[in-house]
Order: sequence, then C-alpha cells, then structure tokens
Amino acid sequence: MAGLRIIFMGTPEFACPTLRKLIERGEEVIAVVTQPDRPKGRGQKLVPPPVKALAQEHGIPVLQPLKVRTPESVDEIRRLAPDLIVVVAFGQILPQSLLDIPKHGCINIHASLLPRYRGAAPLNWCLINGETETGITTMMMDAGLDTGDMLVKRAIPIEPDEDAQSLHDRLSQLGAETIDETLDLLLAGKLVREKQDDSLTCYAPLLKKEDGLVDWTREPVHVKNQVRGFTPWPGAYTFLDGKTLKLYRVAVAGETGAPGEILRACREGILVGCGSGSILIQELQLEGRKRLPTAEFLAGFRLEPGTRLGDAGSVEN
Repeated sequence: MAGLRIIFMGTPEFACPTLRKLIERGEEVIAVVTQPDRPKGRGQKLVPPPVKALAQEHGIPVLQPLKVRTPESVDEIRRLAPDLIVVVAFGQILPQSLLDIPKHGCINIHASLLPRYRGAAPLNWCLINGETETGITTMMMDAGLDTGDMLVKRAIPIEPDEDAQSLHDRLSQLGAETIDETLDLLLAGKLVREKQDDSLTCYAPLLKKEDGLVDWTREPVHVKNQVRGFTPWPGAYTFLDGKTLKLYRVAVAGETGAPGEILRACREGILVGCGSGSILIQELQLEGRKRLPTAEFLAGFRLEPGTRLGDAGSVEN
C-alpha cells in the first residue's frame, strides 16, 4: 500500500526523530517546510536548521518561507496536494487557509500532556513548576494556540534531577513513537478526537533570558527547579562580584543562611543560603570561564564564606 502524501513542518533537532520515523514508515514525504537558515557563531555564517539537513540527506525537497502565512507560500503547499501535514516545533503560526489544505488535516506533536502547558516552552515550564510527569500529545491543529482536538497521549515520569536537555531528548524520541501510533490509528480509521477542557490549561510562554535570574529569597526546591528548567538554555544565573555566574547543576540542602550568602565552598559544592534552607551548587560557569564541576572551579578560584551572590554589581541586602 502506498504511504500517505505528507508535508512535514519542523525546524529544530527536537523534530528530527519524527521526520526519521515518517521516512522509516515508508510514508511519501513530498516536502519539508522549515525556517530560513540563520547566522550563527562568531563568523555569523548561515547555518541550516537540523530538519533541513536531515531532509537533504534523504533527497526530500525543502521549502523555507520567511512567513508561511503569505498567499504565495500557502499556494505552493496547496499545489503539492498533501494528504496530511505533520507539524513539530515549526516556529510559526499556521493560517486557517493552510490548515484546510490536507484531506486528513494537520497533526501537531506537542511536548506536554494537553490541555496543560499550551505554548512555546512546555518542556521547560514543567520542570520549573516541579511537575513529576509530562509527555507527548498529538492533536488536530486549529487556528488557536494548541487548542485543537487531542488524538494520542503518551506519558513519562520526570526524573528528580532531570534538566531540560535530557527531557528534550527523551520527549523528542517519544514524539516519534507517538506519531507512529497516531498514523496507524488514522490509516485504520480508528483515530478518536477528544476535545480539550480549557479550564485545565496553563500557558508555557517562550523563555526569556531575564527569567533565569535566581531569586535567593525563594525556597531551595524552587531554585533547583529553575536551574533544571533553564539548563542548557538560556541558563539560570546569578552574579558574583558583578560577573554573571551560570548555574547548571544544584542540590537542595538543609542548612540556613542569609539569601545569597555563601556558607561554605568545598569539593562537594558551594553552599548558598536561600528561602528556608540552602542550595549546593555542583556545576557552574563564571563569565569568561569554562563550564566546570564545582571542585575544578574552586581549584582555581577562592571563595570565602560570607561572600554574597546577587544582582549585577551589587550585594543583596
């Protein structure tokens, strides 16, 4: 049996396992739509999105419209006559005129258990908010923001020390498994649509760099979850002597001290007072230096107890 004529829309590494799964299944991926190449690094050399590189490896035509909602882009996609459009982390809102094109509609792979965590950064906000479970939802796309009917849900537990990078990697693989199940049900005529309960939703906005600033008056578990949700990007951070200090791995500790005060600095880590307890910093990066385990950092940098971490160029009062 011939595979479905599918247009795949996606951009970052997160979307690649799903595209690989469609290729492995033998579906007819007639085109990939992705974001334009972007300048990167010191030389600002144009770098293709990971999805484009994967598509080119397999000889799949690639479209890179600056805005997919323009009439020209919509017409180009309409001419390709897809049976289905599969969307994973594409990065642009799709207009209704595009959603109406495929006979089976547009299926989105969303990195949360909808209706919770609609928005651009569900994976990160699950960690920041201390959730113990998340997953993947496939859904039929409509004109709203992640409001379409749910199709298949797959849940996984969140590990206590997991950060956004490891959760990203696990969910990207789960996304591929979930589209596999979703397409099997679609082809068998057994796909069931479930309306979302809007009263159960919460919003997961795009992360901003300033959201990563650590507030040392918060409880230790909140600080730890902030570090987990912001690692590797954009990074949870504080300031030491006016320099940015990024935190990559921390543990909750019980000792108490003034917010932001360094209580102890040793091979086990840097103990910092916060909320009703403290945080043990185990991996960090000071502005202008490498990311290091704390023991290696302290081998070349002396930190005295009583030193305060806080806002840029100032000491917290």
